[in-house]
Amino acid sequence: MQHAARAYRNVANEIASARELEADLLLRAAARFQAIYDTSDCHSTELSEALLFNRKLWTIFLTSVTRADNPLPVEIRRNVASLGVFVLKWTIRLTSNPQPEALGTLININRTLALGLQSRS
Repeated sequence: MQHAARAYRNVANEIASARELEADLLLRAAARFQAIYDTSDCHSTELSEALLFNRKLWTIFLTSVTRADNPLPVEIRRNVASLGVFVLKWTIRLTSNPQPEALGTLININRTLALGLQSRS
């Protein structure tokens, strides 16, 4: 019985750690966008790099939530997938037409999801 409890605790810690990592990465992406927003410098290489980082991050999320073996409830997986598709479309829009006010959307999405992940840890 103790072995089972220890195994459960190990898995729970891994899941919590994964959520913490995801939240940290989302907050890091949001902070990069916030710095660009604060300087209103949407034509910098920093914006291109921040958009690439965010796109990679959300591509990983999308890949994860669309896998059949993902343990999240189907409704949450669908919501994250829909949000991911929106984020990727918004990123493409910003890549072709960089505007500081459009960064607010990505900042808010990343921060809100990070807070949700942190509260579940």
